[in-house]
Amino acid sequence: MKNSLRWGPFLTVLDREISRFIKVIVQTVITPLVNSVLYLLIFGVSLGSHIKIHDGISYLSFLIPGLIMMGCLNNAFQNASSSIITAKFGGDLEDFRVAPLTRSQIVWAMSLGGLIRGLTVGVMTYLAGLLFVFIAEGQILGIAHPFILILFLSIGGLTFAKLGISVAFWSKSFDQLSAVTGFILTPLIYLGGVFFTLESLHPWWQQLAKLNPLLYFINGVRYGLIGVSDVSWPMACGISLFTLVVFHLLALRSLRTGSFLRW
Repeated sequence: MKNSLRWGPFLTVLDREISRFIKVIVQTVITPLVNSVLYLLIFGVSLGSHIKIHDGISYLSFLIPGLIMMGCLNNAFQNASSSIITAKFGGDLEDFRVAPLTRSQIVWAMSLGGLIRGLTVGVMTYLAGLLFVFIAEGQILGIAHPFILILFLSIGGLTFAKLGISVAFWSKSFDQLSAVTGFILTPLIYLGGVFFTLESLHPWWQQLAKLNPLLYFINGVRYGLIGVSDVSWPMACGISLFTLVVFHLLALRSLRTGSFLRW
């Protein structure tokens, strides 16, 4: 009985987060999928034949893991951040103060909701990629390391959902939230190795790219799916887990103070 009372509100919040994006599934799932299909068509098919990748991997196959992770990260962030900022300006955020939930439960419920949306988009992107590879190359794109693939997608989705919580608490308007997405997160994702290998960069840019934690998220997924990576997957896993812990602490702090910048 006590366990049901403890986890009932947590599951209610989680169900609320999942129901939010399912109600507008065209906007939350279909639109990101269409964007991924366009990337696959333009870069993977049209330009991919002119781009050489190491280990005999086609550029189309190389591109798919990056798009999967990009879709997962973006949508996990958007799900959590839109939930918080909508509740903040709608006055619903005060309900959490009286709900029988700890700060950690609130953060994890919203993070899992964001992860589920991110994974949904990621799976849809993978299925679209399978179709493109089969049509273009006549083969099935298998999964080299399923556990590693799921591990990095889960870490990445949770990390960006927690970041979305923090940024939403800090943002004073929807414009500020959009600014963070457009001027910080999107460049970091694009420069994290979605469309290029690390070895194709100038040595100076290679060292700079290694400071971007998203490089390790994306390469972890790439290793899990097609078995190649610019960095070792254990190192990528360690850096990704460290980033997850940092953003979890920021999310907890933002829930306590209303801003992750107010220490």
